[in-house]
Amino acid sequence: MKIREKDEGESLWLNIEGKLDALSCDECRAAIFKAFRKNNSIVINMERVPYISSAALSVLMSGKKTADSKKGKLIVINPQPLVRDTLRVTGFDKLLDIR
Repeated sequence: MKIREKDEGESLWLNIEGKLDALSCDECRAAIFKAFRKNNSIVINMERVPYISSAALSVLMSGKKTADSKKGKLIVINPQPLVRDTLRVTGFDKLLDIR
């Protein structure tokens, strides 16, 4: 998995490439928390994420809680169909801002 950070002014983007699973969730969690130290609005671009595990879902929920505590935003964009289905089936589509 690769994570590229891009400052877009009002928000900081994390462009993720590869599977988000138990092996990569610690790296993803660290990247999200690091991003929130720089900006209160984080956009996670999942255009190149073919798979997301339950461990990675907990990372997204931690990111959401961090955003809420900072009165910020965590936005997930461009999830691939399998990832979007996983978010929907687990109810995360009701908890996260997914576009």
